[in-house]
Amino acid sequence: MSDPASPAPERVRVRFAPSPTGLLHIGGVRTVLFNWLLANGQAPREGKSGAFLLRIEDT
Repeated sequence: MSDPASPAPERVRVRFAPSPTGLLHIGGVRTVLFNWLLANGQAPREGKSGAFLLRIEDT
């Protein structure tokens, strides 16, 4: 949490956890693309780079 007196935004951090039961479909690909663009699109505006995490679950 940041102090209200310092409006410096924190780094964007997004994640994607695909379903372990099947193949990746177009809805998942769209979500990955939007999350990646959000994380990497932050760099030019604020001098920071975001983070995109791909979470793999083993069942």
